[in-house]
Amino acid sequence: MSQVVAIYPGSFDPLTNGHVDIIQRGSRLFDRIVVGVLINLEKAPLFTVPERVAIAREVFSEWSNVEVDTFDGLLVEYAGRKGAGVIVRGLRAISDFEYELQMALMNRRLDRNVETVFMMPAEPYTYVSSRLVKEVVALGGSVHGLVPDVVEARLREKKLARNILKA
Repeated sequence: MSQVVAIYPGSFDPLTNGHVDIIQRGSRLFDRIVVGVLINLEKAPLFTVPERVAIAREVFSEWSNVEVDTFDGLLVEYAGRKGAGVIVRGLRAISDFEYELQMALMNRRLDRNVETVFMMPAEPYTYVSSRLVKEVVALGGSVHGLVPDVVEARLREKKLARNILKA
């Protein structure tokens, strides 16, 4: 019997509790879930790729079937390299659906052996996005309970460092 391996791709800049919820639940559905941190040189992320990988590895250190890795290029090609037959995508709201549907259909066209599974985060996280978390922190607000503790601490460090640099 073969293992079912899933890829959960994203920038995870930063990792939110919505992401964590989907990864934890996905780890119960699939034999292995790979958190694929996207390397996108065109974006200016708050956290570097090595920082995002380190954070995710710390958060999931006790989950034996969760792997954290990086990738660039076509997602279906990465899925093939990892032996994954499933792509997991999170849907927070109807507004996410149109884009995610287009991506799922394109991935199916590129590789018919890879299925996309949509998962909704737990209700308390349906409105949380990485972009929103960064905006709230930048404006001095609290994101406690919306991100893992390690992310909250790293966000505070980044904000403090930026304030020192501005002075």
